Amino acid sequence: MRKAAIKIEDRLAGWLTQDEQGYHFVYDQAYAGMADARPVSLTLPVRGVPYTSRVLFPFFDGLIPEGWLLEIAEKNWKLNPRDRMGLLLACCKDCIGAVSVEEVKEEDVV
Repeated sequence: MRKAAIKIEDRLAGWLTQDEQGYHFVYDQAYAGMADARPVSLTLPVRGVPYTSRVLFPFFDGLIPEGWLLEIAEKNWKLNPRDRMGLLLACCKDCIGAVSVEEVKEEDVV
């Protein structure tokens, strides 16, 4: 299983995980309870129930670079272009815009 912390303007908004069943995104309870909580995307409104998909959610897939920039990332980090979660974790820590993706290592999970 791979896991990422999803942040909006450096504030933890939720968790994206990948396992054998696919992808899961859930908003952090503290974030979802805030009066000014903004959704990560219009397609993923703030709610307490996890979102589940067999493929990477289009919003997160759209954060992955394309074209020549993707080619550079694939070559430099030896990434598989079909590994969308791997590309997201490697390339999207410092995205353009308010959302960032930070990998959560297994040793960081308590």
